[in-house]
Amino acid sequence: MNELTGIWSSIVDADRAATLFINSLHVPFTDSIWQFMSERIVWAPLYLAIAVLLILKGGWRRGVSTIISIALIVVACDQFSNLIKHMVERLRPCWDDDMLRNGLRILEGRGGKFGFFSAHAANCFGVAFGSVASFRFVAALRFLRIFSPCIYTWAFLVSVSRIFVGKHFLGDVLVGAMAGLAIAYVMVSLEKYIWDRWIRELVSPSPSPGSGTP
Repeated sequence: MNELTGIWSSIVDADRAATLFINSLHVPFTDSIWQFMSERIVWAPLYLAIAVLLILKGGWRRGVSTIISIALIVVACDQFSNLIKHMVERLRPCWDDDMLRNGLRILEGRGGKFGFFSAHAANCFGVAFGSVASFRFVAALRFLRIFSPCIYTWAFLVSVSRIFVGKHFLGDVLVGAMAGLAIAYVMVSLEKYIWDRWIRELVSPSPSPGSGTP
């Protein structure tokens, strides 16, 4: 038991040290970039663009189905993150006196006290996985080769921005990203099952009278 406690303590110490190191890598110019990346509302046009592309490439029926699944990913990530935050009650770095004494920089309001795990990271990686998986059903491979690295780079930058602004430990972000990917995988699989099992036949055009083979 003492050995496990020692291992866990070492992991926590490494997480804190890594967070302080990443947080210290800044210049005034990049500070404004990380603050921008960390704002949720500025990414509304991106979400809208993904929704429009899903409808254009998959038709409105399949497009709406996949948009609903991605929306459910975001809701599930948010709610699960809030649940875990209040169960674990790990302080955000910006509320941690020891982190502040060791030079943590805060670039925005401190917000709620608890930060494990990062809802930003979960949402971004969830949306990234959900949108890429959805486009695989309706879009050409050439489109995916461009879209996939772009959306995952965006998810990575938004997630890392939470460390730079002082709101999350590295561990919060890593666990959040993994949780988002897992939740997205479940939601996308469920959407595909429901579509193939029940919806596809309902929305498929019925054969016109006399169209069969004589």
